[in-house]
Amino acid sequence: MNLSEPNNSIVPQAEKVEHSHQYHNESRVDNYQWLRDDDRADKKVLDYLSAENKYTDAQLSSHKTEIENIYHEIIARLPHKESTVPSKIDDYWYYSRYDTGNEYEILARKKHEMTAEEEIILDMNLRAENQAYYYSNYQEISPNHQILAFSEDTSGDLQYTLYFKDLNTGTLYKDKIENTSGEVVWALDNKTIFYIKKHPVTLLGYQVYRHKLASNEEDVLVYEEKDNSFYLGIGNSTSRNYLYIMAGSTTSSEVLYLHANKPNGEFMSFLPRESNHEYSVEEFNNEFYILTNWQAHNFRVMKTSLEHSNNRQKWQEVIAHDKETLIYDLNVFSNYIVLEQRNDGILHLKVINRSDGSSKLIQSKEQTYTMWLDYNPQQNTDVLRYSYASMTIPFTVYEYDMQTEKQKILKRDEIATEYNPDDFHSEKLLVKARDGEMVPVSLVYKKSAIPLGLRPLLVYGYGSYGSSVDPTFSYSRISLLNRGFIYAIAHVRGSQAKGRQWYEDGKLLKKKNTFTDFVDVTKGLLEKDYGDKNNVFAVGGSAGGLLMGVIANTDGMLYKGIIAQVPFVDVITTMLDEDIPLTTGEFDEWGNPKIKEFYDYMMSYSPYDNVKKQNYPNMLVTTGLNDTQVQYWEPAKWVAKLRDMKTNNNLLLLRTNMDAGHGGTSGRYQQYKEVAEEYGFLIKLISD
Repeated sequence: MNLSEPNNSIVPQAEKVEHSHQYHNESRVDNYQWLRDDDRADKKVLDYLSAENKYTDAQLSSHKTEIENIYHEIIARLPHKESTVPSKIDDYWYYSRYDTGNEYEILARKKHEMTAEEEIILDMNLRAENQAYYYSNYQEISPNHQILAFSEDTSGDLQYTLYFKDLNTGTLYKDKIENTSGEVVWALDNKTIFYIKKHPVTLLGYQVYRHKLASNEEDVLVYEEKDNSFYLGIGNSTSRNYLYIMAGSTTSSEVLYLHANKPNGEFMSFLPRESNHEYSVEEFNNEFYILTNWQAHNFRVMKTSLEHSNNRQKWQEVIAHDKETLIYDLNVFSNYIVLEQRNDGILHLKVINRSDGSSKLIQSKEQTYTMWLDYNPQQNTDVLRYSYASMTIPFTVYEYDMQTEKQKILKRDEIATEYNPDDFHSEKLLVKARDGEMVPVSLVYKKSAIPLGLRPLLVYGYGSYGSSVDPTFSYSRISLLNRGFIYAIAHVRGSQAKGRQWYEDGKLLKKKNTFTDFVDVTKGLLEKDYGDKNNVFAVGGSAGGLLMGVIANTDGMLYKGIIAQVPFVDVITTMLDEDIPLTTGEFDEWGNPKIKEFYDYMMSYSPYDNVKKQNYPNMLVTTGLNDTQVQYWEPAKWVAKLRDMKTNNNLLLLRTNMDAGHGGTSGRYQQYKEVAEEYGFLIKLISD
């Protein structure tokens, strides 16, 4: 049933201002380009976004109580106090915790034993006071454990400021470094750090600097990335003997290294970059283990010395390529190598004995689950720490003895309200796509007498950058399952659910496979009696929001409602503007529209450019004013154009968070207000 917009609600109508883009001798009409304001200060633009927010409030007002109830349900499930499993580094046990009512973490440590007195090293709640938004993405302790380096973003634009805290006195150093990626690594001298500076326009991390703490010395540029399709990262080896600069695009990578005890030295290339070669390194006893796709589409593991790092012919194969298994990551221990790998859509762990090459998989009793490496700072041990979750089992940290194969739970996330995983059912199935490929699907629902074919179905999709959405636990999702929903994750092409080729078949000139897979999964689930065809919903964010935009145009009325979170929808305009943050690094994912073949293909699916006069489903579109990954004006322009073109009275809502960026609201509890509103939107569509 269509939901008519009440007559007493003022439907925002964005003004049309004639504008067009010219490229490849073609003209694209874009009458809402005026909504772009890089400074986020234009009163006319802000008034329009405010009007859309008020309209959304009005439309959801009938379910305000339900939304508030859902929010309180969710936060009631969160334990009042929570702590991570402590990790021992040298003489200290480090952990983070939440106290009752805390929105942000408290970082703490204890010396020698966990029975010792607690020392709070950073209370983010104090740092976040009087901030509408707060996020700290990196905290790094100096090798002597006397100084904490930490980063902060107080606007949501992903531009971090670095601070340094003396843990003996509790005071901050005068050193303050702005416009960084937030990443920081320490040299072994306890006074030299390296950080990444962001470009002032594109916001790409493109320069690595050396900084001497509490010194009058100027920061020294040690590396500058000249290729704007590459991103930078910095880190160190598990042994802490080496510092790394990692440069990577979506198709190639390069690692540069420096001895951590020689901070004034020069970073050297482990192996120069080349097209379509991706690799990473891990060091153990001065041998370097390389995870590489050289002659190995799904990656293999090799090893070498620094002397031969530039000569692949002298590398030794340690773990061979497997065409059925994609290797993501590895940890190297004195007696074992542990692989984080994906097979048949499931992320799991494989333990390999270094002495005889024998191997074993860490087992799970569930059909669909996710298992991944946890923090393992010690290499001379037979004890592995790993994490586990499923759609019914909360996040769990295990300690696993690689020699005896015995394991124990160190911590399982608590659910403060009554929850029994046996009340829910999760499973993995395959759905045939239109070209015959079998698409994996993970789903979960609550057991009840209500037939599956009469229940609302919510399908989630992403499918870009090779990023795979794994089946894990959600505190909030229980509220939907308790209301009868079936929740499904479509592991569409563009992810790596079935290996590297699955990703290759969902990018560039094969991108449309992502979209058709999602539609085919939806139809396939209905054919298998998962869900009521009159109550089918879809959700996706960022590149998954692009997916939502495409299906709204191509198969919109298959869905009663679509939630598009921070959606990338103005594909051509964005990808032609190299001043927009992150654009140039995306050419290997979507294609470069300056090339006519890619322009035509991208133009054929770009959601904004393909809005037409037709019926559209009920839609909730979300964005953040300070988003630098998908600029707010993309969803704003899209909604304005949809309002003008759609031919039915289904709901069309735009919610702009005026204080947030791409990740939405910050804070442990506050983030769930957005989730509750999205759930309220779905429930409104079912109940009205």
